[in-house]
Amino acid sequence: MTSHPSTDLETFPNPAPDRDYTIRMQVPEFTCLCPKTGQPDFATLELEYVADRLCVELKSLKVYIWSFRDRGAFHEAVTNEIADRLASATQPRFLRLTARFNVRGGIYTSVVVERRQPGWQPVSPVTLS
Repeated sequence: MTSHPSTDLETFPNPAPDRDYTIRMQVPEFTCLCPKTGQPDFATLELEYVADRLCVELKSLKVYIWSFRDRGAFHEAVTNEIADRLASATQPRFLRLTARFNVRGGIYTSVVVERRQPGWQPVSPVTLS
C-alpha cells in the first residue's frame, strides 16, 4: 500500500488505439494550499481525455494528486501544471482538465485547461431524437 505521495505518473497501453473514445475521471478530494495564507484550498478535478497510445494508471494519478496537498499554488498555476504533466505522460489526442475550487472569500473559481495534438479533430456527436 502506498503511504506517501509521488510525482510519478504511470501509464499503460491504450487497449483501443485505433478508436477515439473519451475517458472521464472525477477527483473530488484535491487539496493544495493558498500561497498567500497557507490555508487549504479544496477542489474537484474533472479530467476528460481521448487517449492516443497511452492511458494514465489510476493509482499513480491518485498519489500524484496527493503530492499537491502541502504545496502552495494559485488555482490557475496548479491546474495548468497538472494538465501539462498528464499531457506529457500520456500524449493524448485531446485533454481537458477542469478544476472546480470550493468557495474562498465568497468566490468560486473554476479553471479549464485544454491540450490537443496538432491536427486532431473530434468526431461529430451523434444526436438521437
